[in-house]
Amino acid sequence: MGMTLLLIALLLGPPEPTVELAPAPAVSPQQTAEKPKEPKDPGDKTSEEKKPPTPPHTGIRALLDGLRLDITKIPTANNAYIALAGGGLALATHPFDQTFNEHLQSHYNLVNTIYAPAKYYGDTPEQVALSLGTYAWGRIFDQPKMSHLGMDLLRAQAITEMMVEPIKFATHRERPDGSNFQSFPSGHAAITFAGATVLERHLGWKKAALAYMIAAYVASSRLHDNRHYLSDVVFGSALGTIAGRAVTEHGRETWSLLPVAVPGGAAIVMTKVPE
Repeated sequence: MGMTLLLIALLLGPPEPTVELAPAPAVSPQQTAEKPKEPKDPGDKTSEEKKPPTPPHTGIRALLDGLRLDITKIPTANNAYIALAGGGLALATHPFDQTFNEHLQSHYNLVNTIYAPAKYYGDTPEQVALSLGTYAWGRIFDQPKMSHLGMDLLRAQAITEMMVEPIKFATHRERPDGSNFQSFPSGHAAITFAGATVLERHLGWKKAALAYMIAAYVASSRLHDNRHYLSDVVFGSALGTIAGRAVTEHGRETWSLLPVAVPGGAAIVMTKVPE
């Protein structure tokens, strides 16, 4: 103790002659326990802060900003390859347009009943409602990855409509049933494949397999109902894939989702992040 006081005295300089060093007051264990907490260093990361990063674009206000950015991501090399493949397949199937639908039309009530819901599921209002429900669930129950998925679905549907509708009016192709001149490309096929692509980019191929099966079911229903030609649904599927990829440039590795059961319901969490 004497050596410690000597070192302190040397560091502080010679003491004033009139000042005496008083012994430090005793500190009780209770006072030590009640020591005020020091402000937290922003650089410190506690266990509470080790959470999956929240996507920055899950607000309604960000929708328009995101759409403007998505439009710039459409003209990429990969999307050009998808468009060329879709256009090539549409040209290859064009000779079968007039006869292909006849093979899918059925007089069996069971087949007609199976295909009946497809025209509603692939319609834009229903798709938008499902996407809004996904987004709202994530916002209400504080699940940012869920709201991010819903936002991407909404943006993919908007981008799909931006591409499909101008082509419909430009090509002015009559539908097989003669109802109007908006046959090419198929909007139902495009919007369902856009949603399936978004799910695949978030969840991976295995978890999105069902979404692609539903998209194929909706596309084939348009042929069964004689509302589109084969080339219409082929090219529409390609456009939907492009739209889904444009809004999910982050890729699966960044925002991969995993549905898990939690007490009282379900949640979606990000995979491939430190716990």
